[in-house]
Amino acid sequence: MNEIAHHSWRETIVAFRHPRVVTMLFLGIAAGVPLLLIFSSLSLWLREAGVERAAVTYFSWAALGYSFKFVWAPLVDKLSLPILTQWLGRRRAWLLLSQIMIMLAISLMAFIDPATSALTAMAWAAVLLGFSAATQDVVIDAYRIESADSDLQTLMASSYIAGYRIGMLIAGAGALLLASYFGSTMAEYNYLAWQWTYLAMVGVMFIGVITTLTIPEPEINRQEHLLHSQKDYLGFLLLFVLSVAGFIASFYYSIELAQTAKAVLSSMVANTYLAGFLVELSRLVMALAIAVTIAKTVVSLGLVQRKIVETTYVAPVKDFFKRYGWSLAWLLLALIGLYRISDIVLGVIANVFYQDLGFTKPEIASVVKSFGLLMTIVGGFLGGLLAVRFGVMKILFLGALLSALTNLLFMMLASAGHDMTMLYIVISADNLSAGLASAAFIAFLSSLTNISFTAVQYAIFSSLMTLLPKILGGYSGTMVEAIGYQQFFLITALMGIPVLILVLWANKRFDFNDVVIK
Repeated sequence: MNEIAHHSWRETIVAFRHPRVVTMLFLGIAAGVPLLLIFSSLSLWLREAGVERAAVTYFSWAALGYSFKFVWAPLVDKLSLPILTQWLGRRRAWLLLSQIMIMLAISLMAFIDPATSALTAMAWAAVLLGFSAATQDVVIDAYRIESADSDLQTLMASSYIAGYRIGMLIAGAGALLLASYFGSTMAEYNYLAWQWTYLAMVGVMFIGVITTLTIPEPEINRQEHLLHSQKDYLGFLLLFVLSVAGFIASFYYSIELAQTAKAVLSSMVANTYLAGFLVELSRLVMALAIAVTIAKTVVSLGLVQRKIVETTYVAPVKDFFKRYGWSLAWLLLALIGLYRISDIVLGVIANVFYQDLGFTKPEIASVVKSFGLLMTIVGGFLGGLLAVRFGVMKILFLGALLSALTNLLFMMLASAGHDMTMLYIVISADNLSAGLASAAFIAFLSSLTNISFTAVQYAIFSSLMTLLPKILGGYSGTMVEAIGYQQFFLITALMGIPVLILVLWANKRFDFNDVVIK
């Protein structure tokens, strides 16, 4: 690895006290709360309500908003919000709006009982939460990159990860403990317990709101990125709304056709799970094609200027390929798209796995969430320190290697069963490696971003990072039912091998000295 260290240990540690670094801790908390309310906490709620395991993991697709946030990132980057932008500035206005939407979505979920109500209503509320949380992430990422020079970016990333994990602790361990305290268990489901738990999470989001109202707006002011005329504003907004409506409608009206196609394809390939995957993948491709067609139609009708669309969506992509060249750019995109695949695919079903082994919610809360949080924070700060000291690419490789190896420990836990000691060992290794890898990876993504296209390019990178893993993760429940937990964990570990090859290849192709924080 060809990077050079630039800072002493003392200089690096002292820099953690910088106000911008501290700010990212609190914004990280606000960003971490929604995620587990879609994933693990919601999965346990649904399981207690009697929802089947396969259906539970399908709910992870509600978080696909994180993977498609690059689609509306230009709206966040270009559009001003009436009153709010004049009051708070562009970044803080969008932050406040997204946080209000998050609180609304969590509240809607709280008033839906999955045991008696249609799961469709819960799914839509979860989708709204995923969309709102992804929007908040877009703004936080742009704020982080614009609010400080490059010498603070790795430490801000580490602080953000620490806050993110604290938010996950609150929405994970905190939610499980609250639900247990209010009286909901696998043996005796209590809807009101989960309702009050989710309403409590609404209150936690005020941490983000208060932070947004007290931090300063970034000094960077790029007037050319704003849409000045009302026609441009409405046209661009119409383009987005119609495209999203077409995407959603495609999924909604293809439900019956998809069921028929799955039945026919299952008989042809003699594999129900493969048939389901192929059909759902086809639906996704079809929905994307419809959305793109609608967007092109809106542009051709003159409802939005072609130049605006090109500046918004095409220019950031062209800039990336121009700066790195065609072949290296594709290599970097492949690395981004696969780096988190091992831990995300496993993470979707992790809580259900613990529950199937007989671990109670308090045990999961204390070990997986609380102790796991501590190890992730340690890993995050350690990753930041090591990345500053030894270079991002070395720690990127180390994080990928550890993430793959720790997945093998889950095979041992599956054999051991309800073993608290083994659970502590697995969680320690898994969360430490995840925190270390995440700190280096966020700094790596930030280094690839052109400040002229901050929100859009980083949204593309972070969306690509989670797209394939989350699509595969949605099938983790059916995969486990087909091959069992041990074979599933082995497969997730093997998924990490291509990542290691890509890191080594990218390091040889490109001088990443600029990635090291100077």
